Amino acid sequence: MARQPTPQPSEEDRAKSRRIGALAGLKRFIIPYRFWALAAGLALVLTATVSLVLPMAVRRVVDNFGTESDALLDQYFLAAIGFAALLAVGTALRYLLVSRLGELVVADIRKAVFDRMIGMSPVFYEKIMTGEVLSRITTDTTVIQTVVGSSVSIALRNVLLFFGGLALMLLTSPKLTGLVLLVVPVVIVPILVLGRRLRKLSRENQDWIAESSGNASEALTSAQTVQAFTGEAAARKTFGSVTDLSLDAAMRRINTRAVMTMIVIFLIFSGVVGVLWMGARDVRAGGMSIGMLVQFVIYSVMVAGAVGALSEIWGELQRAAGATERLVELLHVEDAIIDPAVPKALPNPVEGRIRFDAVHFAYPSRPGVQALDGVSFEIAPGETVAVVGPSGAGKSTIIQLMQRFYDPDSGQVCLDGVSLSDMERATFRKEMALVPQDPVVFAASARENIRFGRPDASDAEVEAAAKAAAAHDFIMALPEGYDSYVGERGVMLSGGQKQRIAIARAILRDAPVLLLDEATSALDAESERAVQNAVDEMARSRTTIIVAHRLATVKKADRILVMEEGRIVAQGSHDDLVAEGGLYARLARLQFTDGALDL
Repeated sequence: MARQPTPQPSEEDRAKSRRIGALAGLKRFIIPYRFWALAAGLALVLTATVSLVLPMAVRRVVDNFGTESDALLDQYFLAAIGFAALLAVGTALRYLLVSRLGELVVADIRKAVFDRMIGMSPVFYEKIMTGEVLSRITTDTTVIQTVVGSSVSIALRNVLLFFGGLALMLLTSPKLTGLVLLVVPVVIVPILVLGRRLRKLSRENQDWIAESSGNASEALTSAQTVQAFTGEAAARKTFGSVTDLSLDAAMRRINTRAVMTMIVIFLIFSGVVGVLWMGARDVRAGGMSIGMLVQFVIYSVMVAGAVGALSEIWGELQRAAGATERLVELLHVEDAIIDPAVPKALPNPVEGRIRFDAVHFAYPSRPGVQALDGVSFEIAPGETVAVVGPSGAGKSTIIQLMQRFYDPDSGQVCLDGVSLSDMERATFRKEMALVPQDPVVFAASARENIRFGRPDASDAEVEAAAKAAAAHDFIMALPEGYDSYVGERGVMLSGGQKQRIAIARAILRDAPVLLLDEATSALDAESERAVQNAVDEMARSRTTIIVAHRLATVKKADRILVMEEGRIVAQGSHDDLVAEGGLYARLARLQFTDGALDL
């Protein structure tokens, strides 16, 4: 059974993708450049008008070729050169305007989609692969760029040529025009029948391209793990399979479009030949002049060419409609985490008082498993609280909820007495400094990575933060010191070095609330001691939550919360918890007596 791309559009979605009206989603991006579009439209009308006028001049020259004076004939040909100049200028102007319009519109679409996606909560990314989002931002916008910057203009020009040419054909010879119109229904039928299949294949092709991009992104960002487990062959097979399915859909789309184009062009030009045959008989019978027949033939070719071009462009418009629909889906997708319509403000200054009030929470991907089960606690301003327990106890979930990456299923999380859900996320996040369990290092210099914590920090402040995080020495050992490029995802750094960069970033942020999620797990003993001293110093003036497996890093905490299966089973100081026995005492024996480094 053939694998299907994810996410699967519903039947209703697929029905929508069959409508060219999906291109209306581009309206909001074109409106800011409406004067560019108007100017391009005027240039388009100019070139179409000149094209429609030329056959009239040809008719006059042909009919009067043997009777007009040389001077008048010279004027005819000079006028033809003038028309050619107008056509050239108008065509160049149209190309310039629509190409620039396409670039501007697509740039705005990419920025709008990225702006929307960068603010989406982790709930959203549980349902869609990052690679697919990137595919939509790149591949789909490229399709739209081609259409806005070229195909739409060509389509409109051919529409004008079609209706203008048809009207002038009717004025030239109603009889021959009637014969031409008999061909139209024969041409429209294959366009409608094959066009419907072409639209479906276009959307399927785009879905498989996105699936392929997502698969490649996942494999390449995890290349070391893939290689470590000798999974290259499986990765190649999976990517090759998805790519072949994408290729198959593309080939079926190309074949369908080629067949449609062949049928339409054959029918149109067969009709033109038939009409020309009838016209030649009328000329011989004296019913029309040779010039009129030439004029009619030129208009017929124009109209036929316009229909042929439109049938070809129709496929491009359908691809763009599907691409537009996919991008609009991203722009209109509802996030599970939203800011309130009327947000509340934090007290000024921020004290850093944290409260969890009867919080129940299960991750959307595991709705049947309670990550937090009725958790309640309060942290006073300036207090350092450690959260310990076995893996899966819910420790890191507390950090996730503190950042409001997720909302509790019930209960609330408050900062200085204000529920996080009642504030804009930027309001309370700027008052927090986070060191995540998996430190993120950007493809930039060491200095820029640290300065990400506070963009307006001076070089001296950046270096002071690095020294506090025990990162200064290894940074200075890099080829260009603080200006050294550290590679994509910090590939040029070790795990411990990346973690120290992340800690320096948090130190530089200097926020009243500090969140440390396994902040020292990748450090050697010497670096851990240096960083721990920096964390202890930093924690004196701010509220700190430390999530840790290694109990050595939390012994100095003011209070320790012990978690098991999503609940707080004990709390107190290190000495008190050891004295009362229970889970913490058992963990302490394992780590301090048996020398285990982790759970």
